Amino acid sequence: MHYDSLSSMIKSTAAVPPQGPLALVLVEDDVEVATTLRHHQQIGFKSIIACMPRGFSLPRDLEDTVIRVDYDMTVPAAMQSAVNLLITSLPEGTWMYYCFNAEYLFHPFCETRTVGEMLAFHNEERRSAMLTYVVDLYADDLHEFPNAVALDRAYLDKSGYYALARPDEKGHPRERQLSFFGGLRWRYEEHVPAARRKIDRIALFKTKPGLSLREDHTFSDAEFNTYACKWHHNLTSAICSFRTAKALKLNPGSTFDIPTFKWHNSAPFEWHSRQLLDLGLMEPGQWF
Repeated sequence: MHYDSLSSMIKSTAAVPPQGPLALVLVEDDVEVATTLRHHQQIGFKSIIACMPRGFSLPRDLEDTVIRVDYDMTVPAAMQSAVNLLITSLPEGTWMYYCFNAEYLFHPFCETRTVGEMLAFHNEERRSAMLTYVVDLYADDLHEFPNAVALDRAYLDKSGYYALARPDEKGHPRERQLSFFGGLRWRYEEHVPAARRKIDRIALFKTKPGLSLREDHTFSDAEFNTYACKWHHNLTSAICSFRTAKALKLNPGSTFDIPTFKWHNSAPFEWHSRQLLDLGLMEPGQWF
């Protein structure tokens, strides 16, 4: 299905099946669009909406299985606008996820368990949102891969991650909220605006009336921004993303300062949840 706008998609009663989970993929450029969509199909999302420029093409199998919407990601607040419009349009309680192209969601045991099974367990723990860490991926050779994207030669940072208390308006730490940092945004922070250095994103959440996403990837409901409930640790997931590496290499202000992203704490990315669990980049909680 192909729609010329999100509004026209929402008006079509046949556009989005009522059951979740639903994935929204925001396409900023033509890099790894098909692999992003296929990955999220394979891990179990029931419906996938691809918001992408009109001039981009998709393989035939994805044209038949993905809900395509013409969308301009260059306009201000494009990400929040798309997510918030869907929040107000989907049935209350629908599990929803959002990401950008060249980003790949991994959850604990995703090789044998679907994202729907994980969210069913998370729902039983009375959680309405899930914290995800955006883990930077980058190509090993920037001369061979000048946009820093190479699926079969991807690397990640195996250390260098940390968290800071998230203050409220009075400067007091917010309950069960932390801001997480690391990866390329930390190593090359001189090229990244301070407001965009966090690597935490509440990318999985349940829709409800009055809920809205903010520019910093947090929600208007404070409980949605917590990393765990009050009584024990909860599940978290990881979004393995080439987005930051791609931006740093395509930005004229930073590209010449970065001959390689590899350093002594780089490790080949294995495309397996076990590596992310072992590195502490996601948490299985009570889901064994």
